[in-house]
Parts: sequence; structure tokens; C-alpha cells
Amino acid sequence: MNIIRRNIISNDAAPACRRTFRAELRAGSIGSVNLTLAQSSAVNISHTKRHSGQPSDDQLFVFMPLTGTKILQQSGRRAKLMPGEFALIDPRLPHEGSFSDASEVLTLILDRHLLESRLGAVQDLTAHPVTPVTAEGQLASGYLTMLPSQAGRLSSAAEDLVEVHLLDLVAVALGKATKRQVSRGSSARSLIRMKLHAAIEARLSDPRLDASVIARAAGVSTRYANAVLADDDTSLGRLIQAKRLERCRQALADPAQQHRSVSEIAYGWGFSDMTHFGRRFKAMYGLLPSEFRRDL
Repeated sequence: MNIIRRNIISNDAAPACRRTFRAELRAGSIGSVNLTLAQSSAVNISHTKRHSGQPSDDQLFVFMPLTGTKILQQSGRRAKLMPGEFALIDPRLPHEGSFSDASEVLTLILDRHLLESRLGAVQDLTAHPVTPVTAEGQLASGYLTMLPSQAGRLSSAAEDLVEVHLLDLVAVALGKATKRQVSRGSSARSLIRMKLHAAIEARLSDPRLDASVIARAAGVSTRYANAVLADDDTSLGRLIQAKRLERCRQALADPAQQHRSVSEIAYGWGFSDMTHFGRRFKAMYGLLPSEFRRDL
């Protein structure tokens, strides 16, 4: 459970039987959406006020069991999720949960701003079960179920398309389950947003990459590109930095890259100043890069 606390969300965990407890965690990503697949013995988890103030506060979590059950409680609501059902959890607020024995649970770790741009504030949407009873719920559930097998296999452009569809489906299904209106947004702006993400991914390791290069690649002005990204509460500069930091975090956590130094990884993903890289990494993940790797 230490891996879950370090890489997903800080919490207190109490296995039903410590002597026989077993857990296995696999991770991947599709665009900005991080995925984890956790197989676990029975365990109860608790996320309290003292766990707030973590990097996960800028994220939202969608939990869906593939086998077994998962119970989630937040803000006075309780969702008992069966396979194919999912619910949203806000890590800024206390919550509790439990895994049944021999369960396998898919977790989506979403950028808070990307989902809230579609749904608005989500405090009253958490711990509401989304079931395959509705067409929206069934479509979203089927899409989520396929994700673990596709993570890491898609091109950057395909990842950007899948990421947008995924966020839209989760928002639509949550909106249907909670009777919340979902923002339709502008298809033109959505297309530009997709092009900007794809252009950044294609050039992320280039240390000369800047906002004007990305805007030109997407066929728009820098001003308009930043206006589009402002819908997600970000900008070209911040998006480039966030994507580079995430690639560095993934490399530092990858056992196959243990032979690479921290500086080699940072330079490889376009950073040119190690002091700046260290400050930005700690601001995002709460640890210096060397500390993050040491604690794995």
C-alpha cells in the first residue's frame, strides 16, 4: 500500500489480514490521464484532513472495479461499486473506501481542471455510482474497461483523441447519473486543443521548444492558443512544463531506467537548468527528483 500512497493518493490503509495481505499495482497513461490497475486482498482505506495539501489535490479520481467490489464514501454519500460501475472521488475532501478480497480496481487519475471545465465544481458529484443501466453509463464503462490493454500502445496523436473522448464520456455519464448539465464547448476550440497537445508531445524533448513553435505547428497564433488553453486553466508554457515533468517522473519511477542519472533524464526531456528542474519537480510532486527516486 506504500506504492499507492506514494504514486496515487495519501491515505491510511488497514488490511483485513496483515499476514496474508497481497497487492499488485500496474500503471500507465493515456495523454494526461494516468491509469492504475490494482489487484488486492481485502483492505480498508481512509483519507482524512491531515492528508490534504498533496499534489493529488489538483487531480480527481475515478474508481471502477473490474472484479470484486469497491465501496466509497464521501460527503455523506456511499457507493457500492460492482464490476463495470464507477464513481468519482475528490482528494481535497476526506473519504473512505474498501476493497473486497481478490479485487481488481481500475483508477483514472484526471486533471481536475479538465473535468471541471466540462461539469463545473464536482463536490456534489462524488461517490455517486455510475452504472451501465443508462446508455451513457454503459458506453463509458465499456470504454474504461478497454483502457488498460491500450495504454502505452497508442501514438501521441491517438492518445490526444482518446483522452478527449474519455473525459467527455466520463463527464456525460456522471452528468446523466447526477442530472448535471455537461458543457458542450466549442468543437473548433477542441480541435485546436488537440492539435496543441499533439504538437507538444511530438517536440517535447527539444530544449528549444517554446510557445511560438507550438502555436505555429497547430496553425494558430500564440495568443489564440493560450486563450484556448485558458479554458483548462493552463497556458502553452505551463503545459509544456507539466508534460516534461510527468515524463521525467515516469522515467525516474521506471526500474528499467535506473542506470540513467537524474540530470540525464531531465536533459533528455528538454530541461536545460537542473536547479530550475528540481524546483519545478518538487513544486509538482512534493519531493526533489533524487528524493522521489530514493523513496521508490
